[in-house]
Amino acid sequence: MRDFNYIYYSFLESPGTKAYTVKEALMMFQGFSSLKVWTKLSIGDLIKGSVGQRHEGIALSVAKMIWPRWLIKRFFKHHGLLLMIEAVK
Repeated sequence: MRDFNYIYYSFLESPGTKAYTVKEALMMFQGFSSLKVWTKLSIGDLIKGSVGQRHEGIALSVAKMIWPRWLIKRFFKHHGLLLMIEAVK
């Protein structure tokens, strides 16, 4: 089974990109006096807009047409790929 970092690196972003979970971000910033960590939906989660050259073809075109954006926005709005961190040292 492939881990999250492998999938993110190989299929979603450019080489060298790192991805973190909310739990990992909380651990990295645990020494801060104030910390808020949350996720947001991005255009990547909703398969909107243009994508990189590595991501093309008929499968992507079909996915863009049938992707259930309304369902994702309604039921998964706090589960996006965009990790937001607000911290005060």
